[in-house]
Amino acid sequence: MASFDMVSKVDLQTLDNAINVTHKEISNRFDFKGSHVVIELNKKEFKVNLEADSEMKLNQIVDVMISRSMKQGLAGEIYDLSKEAFQSGKVVKKEVPVRNGLKQEDAKKIVKLIKDSGMKVQAAIMDDIIRVTAKKIDDLQAVIQASKGWNLGIPLQYVNMKS
Repeated sequence: MASFDMVSKVDLQTLDNAINVTHKEISNRFDFKGSHVVIELNKKEFKVNLEADSEMKLNQIVDVMISRSMKQGLAGEIYDLSKEAFQSGKVVKKEVPVRNGLKQEDAKKIVKLIKDSGMKVQAAIMDDIIRVTAKKIDDLQAVIQASKGWNLGIPLQYVNMKS
């Protein structure tokens, strides 16, 4: 039986590099000279704390952060941008959680999509990993291609392929 695992993991070192490159680029930009900017990564909680003078500057920081992360090989969907920025004195703050690992409801949704596709594969949820097994490796590759077309809003990696 051939199998592979679907995961949604973020490499902490790559994320740290992307945040550092973002901080360096923002501090060198002319439109941010002399303004209050904080970009820090909380490695334990997988959160990025952002502070800026205005909401417009905060949005520019988020855009740079996403583009630099993508250049480092991270997907743009790792950042959960659903929380709104809030005013705190003279600065605008935003807490951006980093999605790391598959949540149970996301895993159930993926397994349902795999079963509804009608392919001859079995999918099982194991903590924050989905193991997909099949008799032929071609069926597994079909699942990978199909999953790239699903708009789930989470980045997926395919690891541990065995034939």
